[in-house]
This record gives sequence, structure tokens and C-alpha cells, in this order.
Amino acid sequence: MKRLMISLLTLVIMSAISVSATPEYAKWGNVAVEETQKRYKAEIIDYKHIGRTDLTTQKSEEKFKLWLRSKEGIEFGVNLSIQFDSLTEKILSIQFSESTR
Repeated sequence: MKRLMISLLTLVIMSAISVSATPEYAKWGNVAVEETQKRYKAEIIDYKHIGRTDLTTQKSEEKFKLWLRSKEGIEFGVNLSIQFDSLTEKILSIQFSESTR
């Protein structure tokens, strides 16, 4: 019985740790990757979360930097900005800008 209780307690603690380990921006990171793949049809080889900015009490922005490799082997960066309603999480706009660094 004691082993069962310890096993259950361990499972609960591990579940809590894995839930808290998911970053708050993960949902927006998935959107950034999907939208970049749609637009550029290139391999995404790396990405970085730049940060969140609260623009107003109801409007926020998540920024990401993605590094891509085209089918021709050319590597380039894409800065992506997602503006969304903070309350409903509805996407308001997605903006892209390319960079060489």
C-alpha cells in the first residue's frame, strides 16, 4: 500500500512539473511555425521567442525569430509578430519581415 501511495504521489508531482514546464508562449510558437511554413515553404531550422508585449489592456503581441533554409540551400531569418486579443486569444494580425542575420 505504501508503494502504491508513493507511486501515485510521484505521478502527481511529475504531472505538475510537466504542466508548469510548458512555456506560456508555446501556443503562439506553434502558430508562428505553421504560418511561416505556409508562407515560405522552407525548412525551419531554428526559432527563438523574443518576447511578449502588452500593447493595451486587451491587445498583446508575441514576437519570434525563425531561421529558415530554402530548397536551394539559402539560409535566412524571418521576424514574426503576432498581435492578438488578450482576452479571447483571437489573432488580429501576423506580420513577417525577412533578415539575413
